Amino acid sequence: MALIDRGRKAPAFTLTDQFGKTHKLSDYAGRPVVLYFYPKDDTPGCTQQTCDFRDRLPQFEKSDAVILGVSILDETSKAKFATKFGVSFPLLADADHAVAAAYGVWQERSLYGRKFMGIARTTYLIDAAGNVAERWDKVKVAGHVEAVYDALRAM
Repeated sequence: MALIDRGRKAPAFTLTDQFGKTHKLSDYAGRPVVLYFYPKDDTPGCTQQTCDFRDRLPQFEKSDAVILGVSILDETSKAKFATKFGVSFPLLADADHAVAAAYGVWQERSLYGRKFMGIARTTYLIDAAGNVAERWDKVKVAGHVEAVYDALRAM
């Protein structure tokens, strides 16, 4: 599936977090949602990105925004990752990569000449009406959280 363009309805989903709690996009109707897809728990770039969101969480919460991280590893992996780095916001397990596919981030990747399917680091800012307000593709971790926060404040 293709990436979701700005102004389009964000695909509905239901996923479980690191505590086994179920989250639906519809649970957050009326609030902005930062939905970021990351390749793997406890790897350098994914850890930095998640910790950057963790560190700025109070600012996002003041704007009534919700932060949701998504990768394909299971709830047990998410729980270890969240505990190790003190992450209190939901890290969602998309083990069958159905949500990643619906958002267009399940893509062919390449590493050292080897091709494989995986999550392309992508962030969506979803507005209170459930539409994509902004999308960041091929995210570079440095400065990313600030860019997302600036876009949230501009909404």
